[in-house]
Parts: sequence; structure tokens; C-alpha cells
Amino acid sequence: MRELDIAEVASRSGVPASALRFYEDQGLIRSIGRRGLRRQFDANVLERLALITLGRAAGFSLEEIARIFTDGRPRIDRTLLAAKALELDATIRKLSAMRDGLRHAAACTAPSHMECPTFRKLLGAAASGALGTRSGRAAHAGSKAMPPTGAPLRRKTKS
Repeated sequence: MRELDIAEVASRSGVPASALRFYEDQGLIRSIGRRGLRRQFDANVLERLALITLGRAAGFSLEEIARIFTDGRPRIDRTLLAAKALELDATIRKLSAMRDGLRHAAACTAPSHMECPTFRKLLGAAASGALGTRSGRAAHAGSKAMPPTGAPLRRKTKS
């Protein structure tokens, strides 16, 4: 069993040491001891970190990733993978529509974007929440809601 210190794990995996400590606190990885003040890891942690990195890149939460490692070995739920693939398909469709709308707006010959029917359609989709912005972060408790589309931003002024 080859031991790697936290600096070597960070260097070889591309995961910052602070994230390694966080992952350890969350139970996603486990150190095997310390040499002085430095955490030591089994070399197999690199494969586990690769799975965590892949999961994060695919949009899985840390909680979802933790469930993959319930008994210490990766057990990947194929139903969960299929559901995430469907989510990614929906995201790709939304982003592709946004990209196409932006390209059109950049090349549009209308006197003003507000006079362009294609741009107005994109605005309508944004206002209705079809682009996913309204039901996202602003819907979570504690988040500040964004003003509706077209509403002026108001800044606090000192009296």
C-alpha cells in the first residue's frame, strides 16, 4: 500500500487540498493517518477522487455522490445515471436555444433588438421562466429574488 500525503494527492488529482479536507469531513474520502501535520492517503484515493470529479462535472450533488460510496466501494445506480442524462438533455436544449437566440440577436438587422420578433420570443421565454432562471436559485429560501424581466434595478441611496 503506497501512502500519499495531501500535497501529492492534490497535485496528482487536481483537487485543491482545501477540497480534500472538505471531502474528508463529508465522508467522501478517508485519510489513513498523519505524518506530522500532513494527512496521508492510500493511493486508491486518486480513483475515488476521479469518480467524485466526474460526478460533479455531470451535475451530481455531493450527497448523490456520497450514496455511490455507501459500503466503501462505488455502486453506481443506473437509474440515477439515466435520470441525470435526461436532465442534461434538457439543459443542453435550453442552452442551445439560448445560444441560437444570442447569435440571431448579434446578427439581426432589425433597427432595435426590441423590434426583432425572434428576440422578443426569447424575452418572452425568459419572462415566463422557460429558461430555468426563475425556478432556480432565487426560489431557494434565503436567496434574494431577482426583479422581473425589464424591471429596473433599484439601488439604495444614502439619505
